[in-house]
Amino acid sequence: MRADRLLSILLLLQNRGKVTSRELASTLEVSERTIFRDMEALSASGIPVLAERGREGGWMLTEGYRTSLTGMKPNEIGALLLSADSAILRDLGIHEDFTIASRKLEAAASGNKSPSANYFNQRIHIDSEGWLSSEESFPFLSTLQAALWEDRKVSISYLRNGEIKNRIIGLLGLVAKRGVWYVIGQHEEQFRTYRVSRIVAAQILEEVYLRPDDFELTSYWELSKASFKSALPSYQAKFTLKSSSLQALRQERFVTLLSIDESPDSVWLEVEAEFNVIEAACRIMLSLGPHVIVRSPEELRIKVYKAALETVLLGRRVSRLPATDSI
Repeated sequence: MRADRLLSILLLLQNRGKVTSRELASTLEVSERTIFRDMEALSASGIPVLAERGREGGWMLTEGYRTSLTGMKPNEIGALLLSADSAILRDLGIHEDFTIASRKLEAAASGNKSPSANYFNQRIHIDSEGWLSSEESFPFLSTLQAALWEDRKVSISYLRNGEIKNRIIGLLGLVAKRGVWYVIGQHEEQFRTYRVSRIVAAQILEEVYLRPDDFELTSYWELSKASFKSALPSYQAKFTLKSSSLQALRQERFVTLLSIDESPDSVWLEVEAEFNVIEAACRIMLSLGPHVIVRSPEELRIKVYKAALETVLLGRRVSRLPATDSI
């Protein structure tokens, strides 16, 4: 919008002193002709914009002039406090606020402590720890976000184990983790975590939600993750892994690398890892193909060997089947 662009020009002039038409046009992604028209609009509105001609010339504000339009809107603050990750900003509908907010922060006093910073940090948390990324959709994310800002309760329908569960929750925060969004909500007296992609309906209620004064979103999320991981079954195994496959193993979900030692031949690594169950360990070993040699437990080594042998035998049987015409 033009009003936002005019404000951006004003803040750029205030922060940088003198700026050429070409620099402004490049920064704002418009033509130099548009910049000239914007300068005329600023001058007509009473902003003391001056033009200095020549090789060292450019646009500037009258000495001593400062704008008081550096106040940050809530969405602009949130855009910067959350992340510059464009996918996250687009999910929340505040991608366009990011550029404006960054320029306003340039104009703000360096020591300014905005109370809004804590407001956003307590409601949205970005967890960058390495879980698998996801292509899930979140049709009700904007509804949850609106209720979160307004401290309203929400009625949701949530898909769990193939059944729809209806809940009325007070929203405590949103968490983004590698492309997956979670909402932390209070249902009756309990705090619960809901996967946003599994919410099939959501409606903001008139009832106001009073947040607990002692709730801290980041701490709750970290404790919740630790509790979830500790409840998972555990299966440890030792194996020799080709070093080129280490990154692929690191990207596997629910695999914890316990130790990695280089073998005399640096091409291979001696690895000890923790899986959920033997079936998961077998599947991952098979996916690594000739790049892994299972050492222990013996039951895993035998299971991987048998699965690989069955695959080979099946391939041979299929290759001996008579050819048939395509239908």
